[in-house]
Amino acid sequence: MSDSKLHRLRDLLRPNLRLVFVGTAASTRSAELGHYYAHPGNRFWRALHEAAITPRRYQPSEFTSLIALGIGFTDLSKTGAGMDHQIAAGTFDVPGFRAKMEKYRPRTIAFTSKKAASLFYGRPSAAIPLGRQARDGSWPEIFVLPSPSGAASGSWTLEPWRELAAWVAA
Repeated sequence: MSDSKLHRLRDLLRPNLRLVFVGTAASTRSAELGHYYAHPGNRFWRALHEAAITPRRYQPSEFTSLIALGIGFTDLSKTGAGMDHQIAAGTFDVPGFRAKMEKYRPRTIAFTSKKAASLFYGRPSAAIPLGRQARDGSWPEIFVLPSPSGAASGSWTLEPWRELAAWVAA
């Protein structure tokens, strides 16, 4: 979907965050509301709390307050919105994402789906394991999480989120 009337999600980034969550693109609902992971069926906010990444369960409208916890947000496509298969391939800006991460230097990057990680790594999703990834030179630690989208419920598990929580708490 590329409806120019939809509000796109702004990055929530600053230097030296402890964690940056990276999605593919805003869902239609998130784009309409201007909040990350805003669809009621999305498990993102529940998973953050259940995995003990946040001290309480936040609402999507509170996403900007997570910067105080050292948590930021961005997407690989800042112009597309909808489900992954609806996003035009040309809108994914991996070089732009890499430049942002080099500028802001977070301690940890967490892709919120294997699709986002596959775009970053340039490998098929099936070739990318969930959890902490092998170190890649001077890059921050990278985790790949199962998508919290309700559309991906068949592959849902909280364990990689708990692994991430243990890492960022260390």
